[in-house]
Amino acid sequence: MNLQHLSSLTTPLGLYEHCLGTNPRVQHGYCTDDVARGLMVIERLPYKSIETSRLASIYLDFLAEAQSLDGAMHNRRSSIGMWVDQASVSDHWGRALWAWGTSLHYGRDSSRAARSFEHFETSARRRSPYLRSMMFAALGASEVLRVLPGNKMAENLLIAALETIPTSTSARWPWPEARLTYANAAIPEVMMLGGEYFNDANLIKQGKKLLHWLVDLQSIAGRFSIIPHFGWSYGQPLPGYDQQPIEVAALVDACCTAYELTSDQMWREMALIGRSWFDGNNDQGISMHDPATGAGFDALTGTGRNENAGAESTIAYLSVVNRTELLLGVAA
Repeated sequence: MNLQHLSSLTTPLGLYEHCLGTNPRVQHGYCTDDVARGLMVIERLPYKSIETSRLASIYLDFLAEAQSLDGAMHNRRSSIGMWVDQASVSDHWGRALWAWGTSLHYGRDSSRAARSFEHFETSARRRSPYLRSMMFAALGASEVLRVLPGNKMAENLLIAALETIPTSTSARWPWPEARLTYANAAIPEVMMLGGEYFNDANLIKQGKKLLHWLVDLQSIAGRFSIIPHFGWSYGQPLPGYDQQPIEVAALVDACCTAYELTSDQMWREMALIGRSWFDGNNDQGISMHDPATGAGFDALTGTGRNENAGAESTIAYLSVVNRTELLLGVAA
């Protein structure tokens, strides 16, 4: 794990969202989405250092300050530390819950874990009308339940998220939505985790089947060919561009979860194919990260790659390295 670029984007106020090349676009400020992702990556690391503690503290402070008393979350913060939006329960709310749950599960600092759980409980009382937001929140609830089985706040949130997943009525199009959009793999991952926790074998089976379909759709000749950032519907041509690293990270997360639940080697292999996407095993045969700094590039394009290395893409790369290293440790 090379945290150099992530550290360079981090200030005492947060984590800069966008870059021009590898230089932060300070004028765009910070966002809760990326800070939550950053906290997850740091907390999952199997070691603790002065730098990881510094980053985790900044990220946790940011999320605490983003939270309103009713559990909604601000997302946008200016470079001088002012919140510039209304608190809401959109994706950043769900990702904050995911980050707090991850901090509780993996964190190596007991005081940080306790703070994370306190903030989790405040926001877990809320519900979002958005499917992806509920999926991210459910992933956080699943992390809490690994540590605190029977916790009603987390159980109720997970149940509510499962109830928001539509049921497909078409054999040709098994996906529960009319169109694939973003972070698609989070849906079957939540189904599998919910099935495991509630001892529902059918729900696990449905989640595995849906993830298998999603992986097959985005695989060709031993590599991932990712759905483009604007989404995809049945009958549209593939491959499509721009392919974003965050989609690879979502697939790897889900495949790692499937492997942990089933010990099926296929899921381990798929997760490692996801990691190899960043090393050039992709539709353009080009590396999507800088090994010297740990930066991840923003998109695989029809002509190469987007050379900007923003927080989202950098964290996506680090997350994939992190999850697959943990997976290999499980396999060993």
